[in-house]
Order: sequence, then structure tokens, then C-alpha cells
Amino acid sequence: MAANAIIHKALINIANMDTHYYNEHNLTLAQHPSENDLRLMIRIIAFILNANDTLLFTKGISADDEPDLWQKSLGGDIEVWIDVGQPDEKRIKKACGRSEKVIIYTFKESVARTWFKQIENSLSRFKNLQIIYLNIHGNVELLTSRSMNIQCNILDNELTLIDENNSIIVTQDIYK
Repeated sequence: MAANAIIHKALINIANMDTHYYNEHNLTLAQHPSENDLRLMIRIIAFILNANDTLLFTKGISADDEPDLWQKSLGGDIEVWIDVGQPDEKRIKKACGRSEKVIIYTFKESVARTWFKQIENSLSRFKNLQIIYLNIHGNVELLTSRSMNIQCNILDNELTLIDENNSIIVTQDIYK
């Protein structure tokens, strides 16, 4: 963890009607000094969309050899590798070689589309790779605080994030 990281606590209540997953998670997240509130919230959204009892946040930006989130087997093998943003092809190749499943959540439409078009042809060989663009309806950064309490409802692949003052909808466009 970076020396000047900001620690966030998040109580996340998830009701995923698509997968019948209903649980509450108490999360502690370190926000790296170079990480903005939008990226922090994208990491939380990635957790919500893949939530289970073994999914964990890693060192993230602070470590080049780890994803933002991962799920490991009891033997230590990486089952799911989750990155946020627009990683380069070398990082994607490494992730696909080390994990059973790789998911990249991208955001900021113009940047995401340009990035994907540049590397799209070289990604066809990675059969365990999924790239998802998160289309955020509203200002998700309004949910960010040092102590968050967020209700998350998922129905028909649409995520609704609700706190005491805001309601944000997130839809997913599958790039790959």
C-alpha cells in the first residue's frame, strides 16, 4: 500500500437477481494517490459484478504483477484475474497465461473504443479473455466517501447502485 493511500470502508449489499447471489460485504480499499474517485468506483463495480466469498482486492496500481482483483483457488492458482482500464497487450498476455479467466472492465467511452480498436485484432488468440465496457448513467463519483454504504441491485445485466442520496445505473457492453 502506498504511504499516502486513502483508506475507504464500504458496506456493500448485493442483490443479484440474475445469478441469485445475495450477500453483504464489508470492504476495505486503499486508494492510491494517483487513483481518482472514478477508478476507485470502477474497482468496486468490478467487485460487485463478480462478487463471491473468495474475490479479493490486490495491491492494484502499486503492483505491476497483480490485477486489481483476483479470485484464487485453495491451491493458490489464479482462477479469475480482473483488471480495470486499458492494459497493454503484454499485460493481457501475461494475465491470460496466468489465469483461467481474465476480465477487463473499461470505461470512458472515447478512450475505451480507441484502445480496443488498436488491440482488437491481436486479442482473438486469448480464449479466456473478456472485455467489458461499463456504461455509467450518472455521476458514480458522488458515491465515493471514506465510509460508503451502497445497495446494489442487478437485474437483466443492469446494475443499480444506491446510497442515501444517489442512484446510479451501470450497463455493460461486451467488447470481447
